[in-house]
Amino acid sequence: MRHPAPAPPIAVPARDRALAHVASLSSGRPLDPSLRLTLNLHPDRETAGRPVLAALARDGVYHSQFVTGTSNGGLTAHPGGDRWRWESRIFDGAYDGAPADQRPVYGALDFRRSPVGAAPRFGSAHFRLTSDALPRATFCYPDSAAEPEDFGVASGMRLIELAEADDRDALDDYIEAQIHGPVLLDRHIEALVLDPCYRGTAVEEEARALPLRTEWHGGFRLSVEELRRHGDYRGEEFVVLGAAIAEDGFLDPRIVGDAARTGRHDLQSLKRVWHCLARFGAPLT
Repeated sequence: MRHPAPAPPIAVPARDRALAHVASLSSGRPLDPSLRLTLNLHPDRETAGRPVLAALARDGVYHSQFVTGTSNGGLTAHPGGDRWRWESRIFDGAYDGAPADQRPVYGALDFRRSPVGAAPRFGSAHFRLTSDALPRATFCYPDSAAEPEDFGVASGMRLIELAEADDRDALDDYIEAQIHGPVLLDRHIEALVLDPCYRGTAVEEEARALPLRTEWHGGFRLSVEELRRHGDYRGEEFVVLGAAIAEDGFLDPRIVGDAARTGRHDLQSLKRVWHCLARFGAPLT
């Protein structure tokens, strides 16, 4: 008697395998469902030659660095690059062969409920995601670039206690979030929160074209006088650069973005000027 051939195994989607693996490494109490994930960005920069907000309006989806080839951190999202290697380690190889558009996007858990988003290191503006992003997110502390050993998911999360007890610099003490599955602008994002320096600019116009609310926080602003007190933070050369691009003795995100678009300054140097502005010029509320 002939026995029927066994059914082929059912393929488990990469996102499900990644979530299950990180869940197996996680422990602690469930997350407060009122917390939100934020995706910080510089809203006046370009991707593939287009303003980033205009590109988002066209595509309707927030893409990962593997798709865009741009980042406010390091540009290592390619096979064998650091970002690829970090993801392979964290997700136990779940995404090693996955198409670029199926990989997770990166944000942070706003457990401090900050008006400027959870990780201003990566930009003055932020998208605030809806609550349904929490169950499909994984978390690590510190940032995945540090090859962390501590992980979390929405159902088991002890990373907030670790972050609150740590003494890392204010720009580095965020809990990184990896959101698995698409982030659609018209379904998964509550609002884009902008710095008031962009009122009346092309950035505001582009933001109003998105299918979501535009909100404003208190604004990043740093005097050159205060900047000069912190030459040991990123280096004196970046204090000099910040002073050179300042307008009327002050820096804000628009000024740094304008300097980036001139092509006259090294972008990595301007990133360090932004770090100084974000660290010492953040709004109090």
